Amino acid sequence: MARASFQQELDQLRLQVEVMAARVGVALERMHQVLRTGDALLAEEALAADDQVDAMLVSLTERTYDLIRRESPVASDLRYLVSVLRVLEELERIADLSLRVVKQAPEQPILAAHHRLFGILDDMATVAEELFRLAFDAWSAQDPALAGDLVGRSAVVDDAYRRLLDEILALDGPGAVHVAVTAVLVGRALERIADHTVIVGERLRYLLTGDPAYLASEVR
Repeated sequence: MARASFQQELDQLRLQVEVMAARVGVALERMHQVLRTGDALLAEEALAADDQVDAMLVSLTERTYDLIRRESPVASDLRYLVSVLRVLEELERIADLSLRVVKQAPEQPILAAHHRLFGILDDMATVAEELFRLAFDAWSAQDPALAGDLVGRSAVVDDAYRRLLDEILALDGPGAVHVAVTAVLVGRALERIADHTVIVGERLRYLLTGDPAYLASEVR
């Protein structure tokens, strides 16, 4: 009976992580819309919603530590709970990075005026959203093959960031520095969102296989 109760708690924890991930997914959607439109009201909504993500991080972290304390899990159960702690941290970091983009809403018209540069940022945001959806499809299905697709697909974001830097270096005129600083801030945040999403996928592969090689992405 005790084992069945513990397994039920583990299942509930996994579902709650999915709820938190869904909220972060919404945050990324808002971020992208703010990037595209500069909508100040939507930016305020995104900033306010971040409190929910922070609250879930605290609550689920405490719950996970409580399970470790009460149940003294070993082997795969312990690996699962430690992995949950890591995934929760990555979710919170992704949400925070989305806010870095949202906070640039007043600068959106300046970025949008540079069409090629802005197009790269828009593409990066699209891929970041796609990677995040893929990561949590993998988490929901506990599918290591799906998680493995993240590494290859994330290279698109790295390539886009290099192209962004080339566009920034080509800027000139009196407003070039302002545009460059804003574009780097937004582009770097989008690149890091992709990086943290890959970590989620690699952590899932570690969880399912026990192979520590998948933890290499976390060393940064």
